[in-house]
Amino acid sequence: MMTSLYTSATGMSAQQSQIDTIANNLANVNTNGFKQSRNNFQDLLYSNEIVAGSATSSNTISPTGLHKGHGVKLIGSQKVFTQGNLTHTGHDLDISIDGDGFFQVLRPNGSISYSRDGAWQRDANGRVVNPDGYPMEPEIVIPPEATKLIISQDGVVQILVGDDPTPTRIGNVQLAKFINPAGLNPIGKNLFMATAASGTAVTADPGQDGIGLISQGFLEKSNVSVVDEMVNMIVAQRAYEVNSKSIQTSDNMLQTAVNIVR
Repeated sequence: MMTSLYTSATGMSAQQSQIDTIANNLANVNTNGFKQSRNNFQDLLYSNEIVAGSATSSNTISPTGLHKGHGVKLIGSQKVFTQGNLTHTGHDLDISIDGDGFFQVLRPNGSISYSRDGAWQRDANGRVVNPDGYPMEPEIVIPPEATKLIISQDGVVQILVGDDPTPTRIGNVQLAKFINPAGLNPIGKNLFMATAASGTAVTADPGQDGIGLISQGFLEKSNVSVVDEMVNMIVAQRAYEVNSKSIQTSDNMLQTAVNIVR
């Protein structure tokens, strides 16, 4: 049986995975803090019929050898943590990170997750929570008498009460940083979980230890480039078609061999 049939099948499977990733990127083009995904591919094992450098005579060696490849496989996908565009909203609880770092979010099971989505809200108890009601960590509670919320670039949270022009400090936004953010595990809801690959979270105030600054009244949008994704989609589609043509060609060659036998 021709190995090209199986080789081309791996190519079609790989390009299908590429299209799946592109589709998810495009679907989240308007998701706050979304980071695009990128697939990493790897060629499969080779049949080394002649090893490069092996003797071809008593005085000569093969300069290149003879290797037959067996296709491609998807070995992983990674998030690309480039900065997304910042959009001005003017909302006091919309905050963005300009630079590296993640917001810390306390999940219902008590674990800490991480997010770039800065669309925060206030619950019935005055806590600062994400759209799913998960509180920010460390917890920040806005008292009901607050008339104005002020969040500085270094994460200091202050409020104004009534006509008093003197702000009162009620907390501080702390951010987390990872040695390898690409190793974080995306779990949906704009959240990531730390893994052994990402390393342990290092927390600090914004602007310290290489962590970015806070911008109040701004939201970080998705870093997906629609134009780039459309180009990638065309390339993946053409590669899929070419691999399917290879299967058709192999089938025609097998048919020709069968007809000769007949």
